[in-house]
Amino acid sequence: MSQLSLAVDIAGLRLRNPTMNAAGVLGISGPLLKRVYEGGAGAVVTKSLGPVPREGHHNPTLVTVEGGVLNAMGLPNPGADYFVDVIRWLKGEGVPVVASFFGATIEEFRDVACTLSDAGVDALELNCSCPNVVEEMGMLGADCLNTEAVTAAVKEVAKTPVFVKLSPNVTDISEIARGAERGGADAITACNTLIGMAVDVDMRRPILANTTGGLSGPALKPVALRCVWEIAKTVDIPIIGCGGVTNWRDAVEFLLCGASAVEIGTAVMERGVEVFGMVVEGIRSYLEVNGFKEVKDIVGLAHET
Repeated sequence: MSQLSLAVDIAGLRLRNPTMNAAGVLGISGPLLKRVYEGGAGAVVTKSLGPVPREGHHNPTLVTVEGGVLNAMGLPNPGADYFVDVIRWLKGEGVPVVASFFGATIEEFRDVACTLSDAGVDALELNCSCPNVVEEMGMLGADCLNTEAVTAAVKEVAKTPVFVKLSPNVTDISEIARGAERGGADAITACNTLIGMAVDVDMRRPILANTTGGLSGPALKPVALRCVWEIAKTVDIPIIGCGGVTNWRDAVEFLLCGASAVEIGTAVMERGVEVFGMVVEGIRSYLEVNGFKEVKDIVGLAHET
């Protein structure tokens, strides 16, 4: 009788289990990312890295709201060049690394992708999903042709699989996913945060210095599930589900909707890196109880009912 396996293959990237941290969560230093892996994740995802160091927005940048968290960090990061040594150290420690990255022009996207690819990352996660204005193309993640163009440019220089992370703040995320696939994306990550805001009634003003921020946490899950469901019916490449995964049941829902793996973000901030081990063991138990042998046996299964 064959043994149950939690290993997954995402566009050639082989992971011991289908969990990762979402970009930006404990992704700013090597030791923290190593803790994520030691906590049970199948791979680690860096904070979104740009061509130059970036301070981000002024405080307050984070506020807890009903059902989740709003953040308006503004993509603070030390720059891709700084992170090269961190990536090489993590690889030396045996940690699979997915590098999230962004740029303001197509050329910046290419340059950062080249730097991170040369550093030896296992995959690249192209951040099309923060509300960044890209000089050549306007709002990148809201247009399928722009998404296709930047994906194709990155694929020309990438030496590893390229995952394209999409935003739910669009009219038709399936159309954006098609653009990424046409551009050569190896997988889709769905999805990033929803734009929202919070107001202080005593101060009578928005709480976040940036006024609006990205909503993550349990409140995002129904939207993220819908995004994965729609994308799974549209593209032929793997999907990584992201948004509101708090426990193993959430993870299994994403898998059933068509995701091959999941990223966990807000739950790590609230419950620590132990959440990865708990989610993984829950998935294992679900597979065993229901007679499945591999994670891929349940990927997209809800579409067949």
